[in-house]
Amino acid sequence: MPNPRNDDPCVRAQELLARLDIKSVPIPVEKIAKALGVQVRFSPFDDELSGMIYVKDGVPIIGVNSLHHPNRQRFTIAHELGHLELHLEMITNNVHVDKNFPVLMRDPKSATGIEKIEIEANQFAAELLMPRKLINQTLAGKQSDIDDDAPIEELAKKLRVSKQALEYKIRNRYL
Repeated sequence: MPNPRNDDPCVRAQELLARLDIKSVPIPVEKIAKALGVQVRFSPFDDELSGMIYVKDGVPIIGVNSLHHPNRQRFTIAHELGHLELHLEMITNNVHVDKNFPVLMRDPKSATGIEKIEIEANQFAAELLMPRKLINQTLAGKQSDIDDDAPIEELAKKLRVSKQALEYKIRNRYL
């Protein structure tokens, strides 16, 4: 009997990268979307609206706020791909709108588990854009100076993510 599909968002992101044979950074989120048959559309939304995903005539469509920073747009696409991979049944008949979701943050509301699908989509997006294996390999054996931000800034630039998102990912990579 085959194993049931893993529900861990990080494992699912790793599986997607392996399935598409993506091994280098920055992770090409728009190519991933295209490979999954997703249309990505950029539009100027209200500032608090980061993105949305819906399925129309069997085609998933991700809307991304064109006014946001390119790194933020990449995270939004990855987050919405997380909804597609993890929550397809929830988004098939609805437009799933993500208001300015906290990037990799657990606020008091999300800590209660009320926003479980947002937490999962954030975890998926973080692992997709900043694969744990790559971060561990990059940082393995390196001495770091707590006052020197240069190595983190350099890696964040290479990954095309914000320094804050990378720092959060590094702090929580063994959880």
